[in-house]
Amino acid sequence: MYLIVFLVCFLSSIAGAICGIGGGVIIKPALDALDVMSVSAVSFLSGCTVLSMTTYSVLKSKAGGDSRIEQKTGFPLAVGAAFGGVAGKWMFSFISALSPDRDRVGAVQAACLFMITLGSLLYTLYKDRIRTYHVTAPALCAAIGLFLGILSSFLGIGGGSVNLVVLFFFFSMSTKTAAENSLYIIFFSQIASLVSSLISGSIPEFRMAMLLLMAAGGIGGGIAGRMINKKLTDRLVNRLFICLMAVILFINVYNIYRFTK
Repeated sequence: MYLIVFLVCFLSSIAGAICGIGGGVIIKPALDALDVMSVSAVSFLSGCTVLSMTTYSVLKSKAGGDSRIEQKTGFPLAVGAAFGGVAGKWMFSFISALSPDRDRVGAVQAACLFMITLGSLLYTLYKDRIRTYHVTAPALCAAIGLFLGILSSFLGIGGGSVNLVVLFFFFSMSTKTAAENSLYIIFFSQIASLVSSLISGSIPEFRMAMLLLMAAGGIGGGIAGRMINKKLTDRLVNRLFICLMAVILFINVYNIYRFTK
């Protein structure tokens, strides 16, 4: 089981670092499907894994001086994402308290993730026909970051395809630029989400060995994914992104069935 979980985190983080989706959008539904631990534990550990990967990617990018992040829009996006991370964690705790049935909570998360991924896939396939914008107003950037942070924290995915779609649409970013900015947003939303969990004492039960293993997979995947990303064109990254979304859709269909049967 430990080997399978490590491989899921490692491979997901490679894909996440390449495409800017954080890896959690694959880790969360995949581990739910494997039924290796509770829904709340998967959400928390998935977020921690994504945080470990994005911490490496963001700090490495800054240290290397090759960052594609524009602080004029990136900073308010990050601030909004941090507040969204706290709000999303509160929403998850609230829904969990309403229903002690972990399968019902898992079904809600899987259904939300399915709809978001489907919308992201359709947008990506037809994005050449859709007009995009260049948002620069700090308040609007912060509001967009808030929305992304809420989704990231509530679903326990760290970010996902919706980050890229929003960055494509509102900021007219290229695929690689959007990928790096997405990781930057995820980094702040996951830090805020983790701090919120620590302060509120809402950390679920889990094995420390599992956390360390998943974090190692996240960092290892982040290192490998960053190296691969530099060698790929925007076109190849975009194709990989589409393939990943198709896989995520199938996994979530299975999870919806499993949690509701």
